[in-house]
Amino acid sequence: MNKDPVRAILISDFNLGVFAGYLKNDLQFPKISPLIAPFGQVIQVLMDDNMECWEQLHDLAIVWTRPEGVIDSFRKALDFNSITIGQTLEEVDAYSDSLSRLAGRAKTLLVPSWTLPTGITGYGMLERKPGTGLVDLLARMNLRLAENLEKIAGAFVLDASRWMQSAGQGASNPKLWYMGKIPFGNPVFEQAVSEIKSALTGLVGGAKKIILVDLDDTLWGGIVGEEGWQNLKVGGHDPIGEAFADFQKALKSMTRRGILLGIVSKNEAQVALEAIDKNPEMILKREDFAGWRINWSDKAGNIVELMEELKLGTQSAVFIDDHPVERARVREALPDVLVPDWPNDRMLYKHCLMSLRCFNTPTISREDGERTKMYQAEAYRKQLKKTLGSLDDWLKTLDMKVVVEGVNEANRQRASQLLNKTNQMNLATRRMTEAELVDWINEKNHRIWTFRVSDKFGDSGLAGLISVERNVGKIRVTDFLLSCRVMGRKIEETMLYIASEYGRSINLKMLTACYLPTKKNHPCYTFWKQSGFEHDEKTDTFMWNLEHPYPRPDCIEIISQGD
Repeated sequence: MNKDPVRAILISDFNLGVFAGYLKNDLQFPKISPLIAPFGQVIQVLMDDNMECWEQLHDLAIVWTRPEGVIDSFRKALDFNSITIGQTLEEVDAYSDSLSRLAGRAKTLLVPSWTLPTGITGYGMLERKPGTGLVDLLARMNLRLAENLEKIAGAFVLDASRWMQSAGQGASNPKLWYMGKIPFGNPVFEQAVSEIKSALTGLVGGAKKIILVDLDDTLWGGIVGEEGWQNLKVGGHDPIGEAFADFQKALKSMTRRGILLGIVSKNEAQVALEAIDKNPEMILKREDFAGWRINWSDKAGNIVELMEELKLGTQSAVFIDDHPVERARVREALPDVLVPDWPNDRMLYKHCLMSLRCFNTPTISREDGERTKMYQAEAYRKQLKKTLGSLDDWLKTLDMKVVVEGVNEANRQRASQLLNKTNQMNLATRRMTEAELVDWINEKNHRIWTFRVSDKFGDSGLAGLISVERNVGKIRVTDFLLSCRVMGRKIEETMLYIASEYGRSINLKMLTACYLPTKKNHPCYTFWKQSGFEHDEKTDTFMWNLEHPYPRPDCIEIISQGD
């Protein structure tokens, strides 16, 4: 896309100085270089080709007016004078003809729709009465204006009423008009700049084309690998479930305007897809997604792979994830991907999605609604891989801290919960009550450590546990489990480091672990195969020679508490 500033001329019957400042100083693409036409001379500027402001061709013309400033009959209607709708619409036609003269002077014409002055009650309960109310009259005027501008190439009417609504009480201040001929508050101008930049980006082909979503606590409530698809929060008679269902409906509606959907999630693919297929409350189904990457790999890398598969650039993607760490990783690794801040409140998901202004396109065709099917047809071709910057280097930026301590009265309940609820990163999937756990710890030659994880984004709490049993010359890992919320951030390696250092400190020779498979703990098996341990595939036993120290992750500060 062209990086040169957009040359824009601003034409209005009110003071656009503040608006011009917002346009000029906004750092988002594209940069805009504004020129303000002579103040309050709208019709003269539109009609006179010889005015100084027309000495050069402009990329963009923004004509923003008050309806009472350019349509005389509407000005009279504001004073409750008798007018006819026919007369008013004729004036709108004449004004539209004046706007059409910009066709040869600017490549694009943007016209904010007319809005009522704030605080005007008009005819009260009759405001929507045809032929009487000011609201009704203004709606007819805006419709006529849009119909007329449809005939002008490169002309678009922007919905200024949304800017007013978003601005709320900051939409206007009567004092601003008398002091500077400014009818709107700064929040309106800020909204206008955002809308205009979105429109310009769409005009040059920069609109986002695909929404990539996480699954757990993003597309549905809960962690499917831990709770099962039957227990996810989506739909049903539950306010949170209803909010997730509405979010899915909103995502599905985006596909009808040509926006693709994709999944990028740290999960077990079979488990996640089963939830999509089998949960009867699920709005989105497999066929709604152009592609997915559901695995335990770095999400930034998965985004690159998926976008290559779909033959889209990363600049086409929006990434939605409930977890700030994952959002930060993608922002840093893939700055072209739009990663919006995402609310903690699930009930705001739909609103946040629908308020995004990154999908602007100048046209929408019937074929746009079939785009997902087109991409699905090519979704499973050979995947290409692209090298990113070092994940380890990025992990160092998280300022991760792990507090290591034994099981005590303060953390015993949480340790028991981990044992009984963790499924995916769980070596042996041993279940014990709190009392049984205490009894096991008190046995001779047994040791256990818990791991409390935090980073610059917040505290993840007690998220990991490893226990060992000492035998002659060696120790065996009996429990190894970690919450999926912190998987893939070197916490696993930290746990093995702690256990191996303990073995080395008491002069043992070997650290072993035996993987016991379940339907859900394959992610644990994958990690252990990549851990550096020697692997006996016949018995699924993993071994580490304690004559050599296990590598300590240098991206994590380890804080030891207790013995």
